[in-house]
Amino acid sequence: MSTTIIIIIVVAIVLIWIVAIYNTLVKLKNNRENAFADIDVQLKQRHDLVPQLIGAVKGYMEHERGTLESITNARNKAMGASNINDKISAEKELSAALSGFSIQVEAYPDLKASSNFMQLQTELSDIENKLAAVRRFFNSATKELNIAVQKFPNVLFASMFGFKEEQMFDLGDTRAAHQKAPEVKF
Repeated sequence: MSTTIIIIIVVAIVLIWIVAIYNTLVKLKNNRENAFADIDVQLKQRHDLVPQLIGAVKGYMEHERGTLESITNARNKAMGASNINDKISAEKELSAALSGFSIQVEAYPDLKASSNFMQLQTELSDIENKLAAVRRFFNSATKELNIAVQKFPNVLFASMFGFKEEQMFDLGDTRAAHQKAPEVKF
């Protein structure tokens, strides 16, 4: 009889342990999704601001239509992305397009002096700073989830429960462009 009780206790402990692993993974996955929701709010604000900024600049930059079109296309692609990984990819493209836009603006001193443009540029800069902060939070949540998925003994159960390593939100290939000082051409 005592052997049966010991077996039941061991099985109960193992089940409780597996449930604890599962609950930890669920919590971390939800933290990551919540962190991306914060990014989504900032991205929505950026998507709403971009057309206003482009409108303010259009008159000054008629011959730079390609830059404006690439920003508009990247914005539309970013707004149409349906899952986290697609949004990350589309936002990288939009960030790269906006970086090119900032370089183009440097060639227009009158535009830079326009109060409307300056206000929009300040708002965009503020949103970009907030995006950087929420990206860090998202990447931290993603890192925690990825570590939990990779850790032993979690790794034994993670894939069985449908958990996998998730993608970080980084600037990828455009990181070098963002760290490089803009080149001003006249």
